[in-house]
Amino acid sequence: MTTLARIRDSDEYRSIAAHYGVRTARRSAVPLIRHIDDGLIVLDRLAANTATMRAFCLHPLIQADADLVAQLPNLDALDTTPSIVALALEYRHVANAALSTREFVDATAIALSPVAEVNTMLVADKVQNRVDFLRYHRATHPRSAALDRYFRLWLERLGVDEARYIELAAGL
Repeated sequence: MTTLARIRDSDEYRSIAAHYGVRTARRSAVPLIRHIDDGLIVLDRLAANTATMRAFCLHPLIQADADLVAQLPNLDALDTTPSIVALALEYRHVANAALSTREFVDATAIALSPVAEVNTMLVADKVQNRVDFLRYHRATHPRSAALDRYFRLWLERLGVDEARYIELAAGL
């Protein structure tokens, strides 16, 4: 069984798949689970460990404050480890501190995590989000210029140049 197949058989993946169900993104009509599937492909290309991949599956369940409150009781039922939950919570902390609604002078204004696995999750997230942005939103989104700059700054801060972005995004 491949690493990606093992991750898709994990409690974390099954939880986010059940949470998303058949729902799609409002603007693009893309299934919400695609964010996770594409992110896992990027994480695999980055040779991320399974704990990082499992935490990536959890991150949408707890990223927003309301979701954290709603999902906290459900985390006990997962066959997961405290370290995976900790990675997802640290991801939440770092990502929420630098949302697209914030203005950044430059990439150094974005704080990264002291935990390498969390920064790897952020690479996967920003690569996947930028792919979707370029494919579905760049020409039509009212904040297109700001979002384009946002993704470029994040990737710069994470040390992902345009050539590496193209490698990681290939086929998504």
